[in-house]
Amino acid sequence: MSIPNIPHLLVHDHKDNVGVVVVEGLKAGTDMLCVVTADNSTFRLKAAAAVPIGHKIALKDIKSGDTAIKYGEDIGKFVQDVAAGGPVHVHNLKTKRW
Repeated sequence: MSIPNIPHLLVHDHKDNVGVVVVEGLKAGTDMLCVVTADNSTFRLKAAAAVPIGHKIALKDIKSGDTAIKYGEDIGKFVQDVAAGGPVHVHNLKTKRW
Protein backbone atom coordinates (compact mmCIF):
# COMPACT_ATOMS: atom_id res chain seq x y z
CA MET A 1 0.00 0.00 0.00
CA SER A 2 1.27 3.45 -0.90
CA ILE A 3 1.07 6.50 1.34
CA PRO A 4 -0.05 9.42 -0.89
CA ASN A 5 2.33 12.11 0.43
CA ILE A 6 5.51 10.01 0.53
CA PRO A 7 7.64 10.44 -2.62
CA HIS A 8 8.38 7.39 -4.76
CA LEU A 9 10.92 9.12 -6.99
CA LEU A 10 13.45 11.93 -6.45
CA VAL A 11 14.61 14.17 -9.29
CA HIS A 12 17.48 16.50 -8.51
CA ASP A 13 17.14 19.16 -11.21
CA HIS A 14 14.49 20.30 -13.70
CA LYS A 15 16.95 19.47 -16.53
CA ASP A 16 17.08 15.79 -15.46
CA ASN A 17 15.50 13.12 -17.64
CA VAL A 18 15.87 10.37 -15.00
CA GLY A 19 14.85 10.12 -11.36
CA VAL A 20 15.79 7.73 -8.54
CA VAL A 21 13.36 5.33 -6.86
CA VAL A 22 13.34 5.94 -3.10
CA VAL A 23 10.85 3.29 -1.91
CA GLU A 24 11.09 -0.48 -1.55
CA GLY A 25 8.82 -2.65 -3.66
CA LEU A 26 7.82 -0.18 -6.38
CA LYS A 27 5.38 -2.04 -8.61
CA ALA A 28 4.49 -1.59 -12.27
CA GLY A 29 1.50 0.70 -12.66
CA THR A 30 2.19 2.73 -9.51
CA ASP A 31 1.13 6.37 -9.81
CA MET A 32 4.37 7.78 -8.39
CA LEU A 33 4.70 11.02 -6.49
CA CYS A 34 7.90 12.59 -7.86
CA VAL A 35 9.73 15.42 -6.08
CA VAL A 36 12.25 17.77 -7.70
CA THR A 37 14.68 18.44 -4.87
CA ALA A 38 15.96 21.71 -6.40
CA ASP A 39 12.72 23.45 -5.38
CA ASN A 40 10.48 20.77 -3.79
CA SER A 41 8.06 20.91 -6.72
CA THR A 42 6.15 17.72 -7.50
CA PHE A 43 4.68 15.86 -10.44
CA ARG A 44 3.21 12.42 -11.05
CA LEU A 45 4.45 9.64 -13.30
CA LYS A 46 3.23 6.07 -13.81
CA ALA A 47 5.84 3.35 -13.27
CA ALA A 48 6.03 1.17 -16.39
CA ALA A 49 7.73 -1.69 -14.50
CA ALA A 50 8.73 -2.83 -11.04
CA VAL A 51 11.95 -0.99 -10.21
CA PRO A 52 14.20 -1.60 -7.18
CA ILE A 53 15.04 1.14 -4.71
CA GLY A 54 18.06 3.17 -5.83
CA HIS A 55 17.52 2.47 -9.53
CA LYS A 56 16.59 5.10 -12.10
CA ILE A 57 13.38 5.68 -14.06
CA ALA A 58 13.01 7.66 -17.30
CA LEU A 59 10.96 10.83 -16.85
CA LYS A 60 10.02 11.04 -20.53
CA ASP A 61 10.33 8.95 -23.68
CA ILE A 62 14.05 8.67 -24.47
CA LYS A 63 15.70 7.51 -27.70
CA SER A 64 18.83 5.42 -28.09
CA GLY A 65 21.78 7.80 -28.43
CA ASP A 66 20.26 10.45 -26.14
CA THR A 67 22.22 11.74 -23.16
CA ALA A 68 21.12 10.80 -19.64
CA ILE A 69 20.86 13.82 -17.35
CA LYS A 70 20.94 13.49 -13.55
CA TYR A 71 21.90 16.26 -11.09
CA GLY A 72 21.60 18.52 -14.16
CA GLU A 73 24.72 16.77 -15.53
CA ASP A 74 25.54 14.27 -18.28
CA ILE A 75 25.81 10.81 -16.68
CA GLY A 76 25.90 8.66 -19.82
CA LYS A 77 24.36 7.65 -23.12
CA PHE A 78 21.22 5.61 -23.70
CA VAL A 79 21.85 2.50 -25.81
CA GLN A 80 18.16 1.53 -26.07
CA ASP A 81 14.91 3.47 -26.29
CA VAL A 82 13.17 3.86 -22.91
CA ALA A 83 9.53 4.85 -22.48
CA ALA A 84 8.49 7.37 -19.83
CA GLY A 85 8.24 5.54 -16.51
CA GLY A 86 10.55 2.75 -17.68
CA PRO A 87 13.58 1.43 -15.79
CA VAL A 88 17.03 2.84 -16.54
CA HIS A 89 20.01 0.68 -15.64
CA VAL A 90 23.09 -0.98 -17.17
CA HIS A 91 21.03 -2.72 -19.88
CA ASN A 92 20.02 0.59 -21.51
CA LEU A 93 22.48 3.20 -20.20
CA LYS A 94 26.25 3.23 -20.64
CA THR A 95 29.01 5.58 -19.55
CA LYS A 96 30.64 7.78 -22.18
CA ARG A 97 34.05 7.25 -20.54
CA TRP A 98 34.91 4.18 -22.62
